[in-house]
Amino acid sequence: LICRGLVSSASRPREDSWLKSLFVRKVDPRKDAHSNLLAKRETSSLYKLQIHNVKPECLDAYNKLCQEVLPKIHEEKHYPCALVGTWNTWYGEQDQAVHLWRYEGGYPALNEVMSKLRQNKEFTEFRKERGNMLLSRKNQLLLEFSFWNEPVPREGPNIYELRSYQLRPGTMIEWGNYWARAIRFRQDNDEAVGGFFSQIGQLYMVHHLWAYKDLQTREDIRNAAWHKPGWDELVYYTVPLIQEMESRIMIPLKISPLQ
Repeated sequence: LICRGLVSSASRPREDSWLKSLFVRKVDPRKDAHSNLLAKRETSSLYKLQIHNVKPECLDAYNKLCQEVLPKIHEEKHYPCALVGTWNTWYGEQDQAVHLWRYEGGYPALNEVMSKLRQNKEFTEFRKERGNMLLSRKNQLLLEFSFWNEPVPREGPNIYELRSYQLRPGTMIEWGNYWARAIRFRQDNDEAVGGFFSQIGQLYMVHHLWAYKDLQTREDIRNAAWHKPGWDELVYYTVPLIQEMESRIMIPLKISPLQ
């Protein structure tokens, strides 16, 4: 009995170890941050995504204020930043404004712009007036994926889709590896505008920005992708990496470089 007990006790750790190996995911060791592995190396641009939930009765006034003030402030040559696009959500959360900014020079450029804006009386008054129109606001600092198009101004009219993915922690590299191949399936109609991943704010967030002529064109382009060999396999492997996903259909404001 004593011997049997000893054998049983000795074998139990091995059994526990074997059982754990079935459920514990093995991760390849990495020697660098995923931001260095996935982001564009030839540029040091930092992006800021702003999402403002506006009081329903204030949306027109909010849009008018932004269109009057933002171009004057951010066309200043001494500010190393540019407005990439500004929109209202059409389908998704209502009475919502979305702004995307580029800071050329990374975090030092962001700090420089913020410091100058704090001393800009017009911007201070703008923020105060704008704040009275908001229910809530949030922002994220983003880097762009190396394999995506860089967002550049385009003529319209277009509608834009912002697809946002909350990934499972630890899966950003896998996502990048799959989408480095998947993006090839979505270039035929010039619909790919930009792809980003978060650095500050809500983490493990990915944003894909697309442009379409209209909703029917969007449907046709997305359906056509399923007829291309390999697209279905890439979707199959990326879906398990996602915890949540959201789609916004957005209409650009008149001042948006992305029309």
